[in-house]
Amino acid sequence: MSDTIHHPPLMPHLLVDGLNRYHDEPCLFLDNKVVSYAEVRSITSQMVQALQASGLHKGARIAVISGNRPEVLSNIAAMQIAGCIGSPLHPMASLDDHSYVLEHAEINALVFDARLFAQRAAELKQRFPELILLGLGPNDIGANYLALAETFEPQALVAPDIDPSDISSLIYTSGTTGKPKGVLSTYQATSYMTMIQMAEWEFPEPLRMLISTPLSHAAAAFFIPVLQKGGCFYVMQGFSPDEFFDLVEQHRINATMLVPVLLYFLLDSPRSTTADMSSMETIFYGASPISPARLREGIEKWGQIFYQFFGQSEAPMVLTNMKKKEHDLNKPERLGSCGRPAPWVHLKLLDDENREVPAGETGEICVRAPLVMKSYKDMPEQTEEAMSGGWLHTGDIGRFDDEGFLYIVDRKKDMVVTGGFNVFPREVEDALSGHSALAQVVVIGVPDEKWGEAVKAVVVLKPGMEAGAALTEELIQRVKDAKGSVQAPKSIDYVDAIPLTAVGKPDKKAVRARYWGEGRAVG
Repeated sequence: MSDTIHHPPLMPHLLVDGLNRYHDEPCLFLDNKVVSYAEVRSITSQMVQALQASGLHKGARIAVISGNRPEVLSNIAAMQIAGCIGSPLHPMASLDDHSYVLEHAEINALVFDARLFAQRAAELKQRFPELILLGLGPNDIGANYLALAETFEPQALVAPDIDPSDISSLIYTSGTTGKPKGVLSTYQATSYMTMIQMAEWEFPEPLRMLISTPLSHAAAAFFIPVLQKGGCFYVMQGFSPDEFFDLVEQHRINATMLVPVLLYFLLDSPRSTTADMSSMETIFYGASPISPARLREGIEKWGQIFYQFFGQSEAPMVLTNMKKKEHDLNKPERLGSCGRPAPWVHLKLLDDENREVPAGETGEICVRAPLVMKSYKDMPEQTEEAMSGGWLHTGDIGRFDDEGFLYIVDRKKDMVVTGGFNVFPREVEDALSGHSALAQVVVIGVPDEKWGEAVKAVVVLKPGMEAGAALTEELIQRVKDAKGSVQAPKSIDYVDAIPLTAVGKPDKKAVRARYWGEGRAVG
């Protein structure tokens, strides 16, 4: 029998508590409409009943694909309160990619934005005839989820009968180093992550949180903290610097979450020096490495308002934190750090034999905590490898400085071996990104007859900058001066954009595929 006396409140309990705590206060602002806590609570109750009427109860697996619209948050809450297991789909992924997730995850139902993804839903229904389709809005291929929900009277929200070890979500890795893996996360893991957020993260009060990333992905991790603090979400349907700055000015936004590439877009906008950002107190950032030079640029423009978080799907978001005051321009080297480990997490740097490395040396970042995933779905060998020795091996190589700040050197599988020497692309990217002409940079290894692999930089220029032989030579020399000739790129390609994963990380697998085909794309 489960030891229920020691069970903590889990995500559904926290959602119910947060939605019940406030009433007429604004909860969500989207498309010039304000939705109150009472309204979100009512809609959530109706959606719970609609899910149950569709045969989706505790343990049912539901995939979601949608643009940013108010019902997405209510559906996230409804799925949790119904005890269903959610799997967000990348809105830009291919039909084959979506099919892989639906088959591998054994998905029972698809919730889809009827305005944007009806065609994809129809294609998936052809491949999976038993798939239950619930459209957010009128459609010709499945039920109208919203209309069905409206047929029910709102009821009091009641958390499901769940155990902390039950699966709450099945989220697929970005596949930047191979076939996407299904991460089975428990209710305990997600509530523990939220506990650390509430204890450690610097949220302003009253909280006006601007969301510019997909609600169904990283933005959903802010749901509970915002509810518990009685805050309001201000949601962008798509990202543009002008709309971002407009919303900040009009609504006195005081917090947001940005992936680095979106921060770069803001910094490169003419509005970055004219927009009124005086209300902004905290910019949370994470999901991929940030350029220290561009972070310095942000601090110089808007002040010490940046807060970094680090994690991965297997142990999300809260492994380390770098607080606002720790973004110290008098210690510029620290801008390359991801902060100190959270006190609620065991974090060590281990060698290939699972031994802790000596102080100052590099090792793989490994963690233990209740937020670690249960396993990869149906991948016992990969699970055993990732969790060998009783630690979750993140695949990131890091080192500590003498103040306990962690620096991620690179992904273990991204390392380039050129002429027998190991090159970590992250270090080359940091050396290049400080150049005033560059907006973004990704460094990879490409085939080379002489060296096996050669270092290549793929860059996006800032507006108004032009590529040419002189710039290429200057960039290569910059790395030679900073890191030595072995790490300097042998070639530089100029592109209009770098492909991104669903959460805004540079998709190195896609970049590599241009040069290797499928041969080295897996890592």
